[in-house]
Amino acid sequence: MKKIVAFAGSNSRTSINKQLVKFALTYFDSFEIKLLDLNDFEMPMFSVDKETQSGYPETAYQFREEMEQADAIICSLAEHNRNYTAAFKNTIDWCSRIGINIFGNKPTLLMSTSTGGYGAGNAMSAGKILLPRCGSEIIETFSLPSFNENFSEGKITHEALKAELEAKILAFKKKLD
Repeated sequence: MKKIVAFAGSNSRTSINKQLVKFALTYFDSFEIKLLDLNDFEMPMFSVDKETQSGYPETAYQFREEMEQADAIICSLAEHNRNYTAAFKNTIDWCSRIGINIFGNKPTLLMSTSTGGYGAGNAMSAGKILLPRCGSEIIETFSLPSFNENFSEGKITHEALKAELEAKILAFKKKLD
């Protein structure tokens, strides 16, 4: 059975991106699923001084191990001030110092959402540049705009957007065969 490791690029306990990831995972019932929370991989803010003095946090090794065990990755990036979150960036900073190929060339479904009409498009754009440089093979992308209007009770309520995600998930699953 193939294993999907999924996470939201957010440290919010009420992350809307985590809600989107959970919804997307409902389409992968024939897969082993592991949903991560970045809060379980908390690390000090990266600096060369901390790296030199203390080495790498154990949580950086643990996050990398989760990625190594995956056959595929699903990630949804939250957006803060027109970029991905500091929590996500910090995780990548520490993990990449151990080795740049964090994601092990694994197929990735990259998503994003926000309460605004752009659906965290800036974080998505930045992620499309960063993740492949860290060993992510982005197969499909999906951005959900206006989360509060298009998502309710654990699912996408806007039929056209739901159909778009379903089509992208189908294409992503074909890549995993």
